[in-house]
Amino acid sequence: MTAPTHPASDGPPAPASGPPGGPAGDRVPGARLDAVLERITYQNDENGWTVARVDTGRGSGLGDLLTVVGPLLGAQPGESLRLHGRWGSHPQYGRQFLVDSYETVLPATVQGIRRYLGSGLVKGIGPRIADRIVEFFGVDALDVIEHDIARLIEVPGLGPKRRDLIAAAWVEQKAIKEVMVFLQGIGISTSPAVRIWKEYAEQSITVVRTEPYRLASDVWGIGFKTADAIAQAVGIPHDSPERVKAGLQFTLSEGADAGHCYLPQDDLVADAVGILDVPAPLVQRCLDELVAEEGVVRETLPGTVSSTGSQGDDVEGVYLLPFHRAEISLASRLRSLLGAREDRLAAFGSVDWTKALAWLHDRTGTELAAEQEAAVRLALTQKVAVLTGGPGCGKSFTVRSVVELARARKAKIVLAAPTGRAAKRLAELTGSEAATVHRLLELKPGGDAAYDQDRPLDADLVVVDEASMLDLLLANRLVKAVPPGAHLLFVGDVDQLPSVGAGEVLRDLLAADRVPRVRLTKIFRQAQQSGVVTNAHRINAGRPPVTDGLADFFLFPVEEAEDAAALTVDVVARRIPRRFGLDPRRDVQVLAPMHRGPAGAGALNLLLQEALTPGRPGAPEKRFGGRTFRIGDKVTQIRNNYDKGEAGVFNGTGGVVTGINPDDQTLTVRTEEDEDIPYDFAELDELSHAYAVTIHRSQGSEYPAVVVPVTTSAWMMLQRNLLYTAVTRAKKLVVLVGSRRALAQAVRTVSAGRRHTALAHRLGPGRPSVT
Repeated sequence: MTAPTHPASDGPPAPASGPPGGPAGDRVPGARLDAVLERITYQNDENGWTVARVDTGRGSGLGDLLTVVGPLLGAQPGESLRLHGRWGSHPQYGRQFLVDSYETVLPATVQGIRRYLGSGLVKGIGPRIADRIVEFFGVDALDVIEHDIARLIEVPGLGPKRRDLIAAAWVEQKAIKEVMVFLQGIGISTSPAVRIWKEYAEQSITVVRTEPYRLASDVWGIGFKTADAIAQAVGIPHDSPERVKAGLQFTLSEGADAGHCYLPQDDLVADAVGILDVPAPLVQRCLDELVAEEGVVRETLPGTVSSTGSQGDDVEGVYLLPFHRAEISLASRLRSLLGAREDRLAAFGSVDWTKALAWLHDRTGTELAAEQEAAVRLALTQKVAVLTGGPGCGKSFTVRSVVELARARKAKIVLAAPTGRAAKRLAELTGSEAATVHRLLELKPGGDAAYDQDRPLDADLVVVDEASMLDLLLANRLVKAVPPGAHLLFVGDVDQLPSVGAGEVLRDLLAADRVPRVRLTKIFRQAQQSGVVTNAHRINAGRPPVTDGLADFFLFPVEEAEDAAALTVDVVARRIPRRFGLDPRRDVQVLAPMHRGPAGAGALNLLLQEALTPGRPGAPEKRFGGRTFRIGDKVTQIRNNYDKGEAGVFNGTGGVVTGINPDDQTLTVRTEEDEDIPYDFAELDELSHAYAVTIHRSQGSEYPAVVVPVTTSAWMMLQRNLLYTAVTRAKKLVVLVGSRRALAQAVRTVSAGRRHTALAHRLGPGRPSVT
């Protein structure tokens, strides 16, 4: 396999070129080195620039390894490589081989074949199986697999099932290699190349050559920029209409990733011009064509809908099709539910509330506050209602009260939340079964659901907790499945961060007079004793948190981000367990404002993994994409995969690595929903370590303790609702690590601007509701 050549400046400091003892810069072209790749020390996942250690077979053992430096994109430990390049010398690290390109070759010795087969390159063969095969066939082992694989059954302990698995993997690997040579030859790195192969198989080369912009919509993890680079590599002109239209759709997708359901036309054109580096008239012309082709939707909206339009000025909003359809559908369905003549909880329209609330008091032993009582009545007498409020204001008990009264009337109750943790908490609160929205609807590949308006849920009351996390697309699918006459209650804290996906459904529902709502504001006496609760409300009101003299809220002042990262690890791994007796992996969660940076989630995951789950001699582990997975690692799913598990595994699902099988090339995760999910090694780009996660990713979750690095390195991300969301994730303990200046910035900075949505507008005017 030949890899593309990349400049050494893309990796760590380049070693001096030239043979040992020669002047730096002398180049000796044409050198060749045959070696076995033993381990990868460093790799840039974007361009494949690698520092690795290889065994040339000339030394006395693994202690005599040579360093090679250069583009080794796709090479795997255990492979025999023919490296082309030149010899060089580094002043600190000594003699090295500087790689220009490489190809894989099949080993010819028993030792090489055993190492090659045992490396995990071929699914179904690990070190143990490799030993058996090589002991039986010797130097003919690879020839047998290639030409007469049926003979594998002769190997003791290998049955037909294992033989067939190896045969299929061998054939697939050969086909993948051919595609990889082409893809990597035009600069596509390993992970996206594998995903392209999974999507198109033997059609990969044809699609990449003739329709490269399809990759941005078809292949997860490949956006417009990657597709655009590929398109240029295969000769598509810079100003081609195909490129401009793809760039417009990419710009809208970027807007959706930022939370917008649409973009004003002027903003869209200006942003696309900046991305594409083409004239504005060409972009406008291509946009008009795209609208005519129904590739996007353009709609005139009142200026009051958009945060950029002044009152009375119409705005030309441009939508990607799914978001336009979902926004219209969601508004229409909510209006239908609100106006339905049928009422599945009609008994509550004539109930004696004095008696009902007295019965509830006897059952729970707790008196409802006036706001809570209003919310209970609203949920049981209105077809659609919203309950919002901050921590300590009694949302949970109010929900429990609604469910208790509905259950007493034999109502069919469905409880759901966007995440597994939130669903589990809702079930514990109410004593009834709860599910994630994805599992409730049985979402299928492509986003279709088993339950919709044609096959609604069998429910009289549907309660959705953590509704601030509902994005437009998911909310639309959920509301479609609510039967006419059923009651739908959205519960959430509107002051938290909005959904990761496009839209701000909870805020739009509260902005629409048509939708009844109650906002709980009274902090109960017991909650007032919690520093976590009182500081959450202080932050939400724009006041700095109290960080002295509390038993459950602390600030460890430190200025530099690197120092904050080191202190965060110490707090998680040693200080909290020692003082509070909490398990650092199970009970403590680090929530970072951003992923990048020295105190970001990415860097902290590396540090925390080494502190909490260090490598152990002989213990299995798998290196993938510059990361190492070990048994006991906290991980999270970072994309929706409808084909995994009983009902799919979805973005944000957390779990723990419980097994690594080198023979089958699988890693097993026990999810927070108590399901064991196997991952092929090639699928590990769907997993991220989760010792530290971004605050956005923590939405809907609750942890005994949270640790939040608050540093000036995350200055642009420091906003009030971000810090408020982080603090409200904690049940017992909050520890902030960072500078007082950064903390003050977060408290005083209100999130800039609303998202571009038109849901509240589409819901239309209505009679003012209970507040």
